[in-house]
Amino acid sequence: MSPVKKLPQHVAIVMDGNGRWAQKRHLPRLAGHKRGVDALKTVIQACLSRGIPILTVFAFSSENWSRPVGEVSGLLELLNVALRRELVALHGQGIRLRFLGSRQGLAPDLCTVLSDAEQATHANQALMLNVCFNYGGRWDIVDAAARLAAAGAQITEASMNAALSLAPCPDPDLLIRTGDEHRLSNFLLWQCAYSELYFSPVLWPDFDAAELDLALGAYASRERRFGRTRPATAVVPA
Repeated sequence: MSPVKKLPQHVAIVMDGNGRWAQKRHLPRLAGHKRGVDALKTVIQACLSRGIPILTVFAFSSENWSRPVGEVSGLLELLNVALRRELVALHGQGIRLRFLGSRQGLAPDLCTVLSDAEQATHANQALMLNVCFNYGGRWDIVDAAARLAAAGAQITEASMNAALSLAPCPDPDLLIRTGDEHRLSNFLLWQCAYSELYFSPVLWPDFDAAELDLALGAYASRERRFGRTRPATAVVPA
């Protein structure tokens, strides 16, 4: 278990590197995505044991539809199968599931599986697991603003915060991206305005509890000021 005492309350992860992990082993890209599911299970358990209450992961972006048809259909089926297989165990551990993103274009049976999982785990409190699927940060902002405008509501920072798909969760304290890429890739653009960023060279299928602890240690070493200046050090008279 991590010895870190200053823990984030909300960790967000861009799970990058599944395809490269598979290619390095001369395997189909889908094999990397399957190993990525195992890595996610490991990180979920690590968050539970460390007392991190909210985990948000980027599983499938709205831009991922442009990938090869076989890979996209495999990813959709992988989500469907993994959720059906793991739901009982997740529910038994007190994990609440939420799926953030547009349901437009998803197969009706997959939408039913997502909704049923959310409903079944709604009262759980051990860990909030937000899975961003068919999600994009720009879509999130535009969708929230459009719904506020349609309702005749004033658009303010507070009303936007409440309308975005991550609500009512607080903004992520720590954003981790694996795979040695240093960009947000349209993930939680509004919500990560003041998140601490940690970029890991490790490909997602190899990311484990020890790697998570490295990220948590880096987070604990930082001073978060949210745009404010560092307090002046008091001078003690001689």
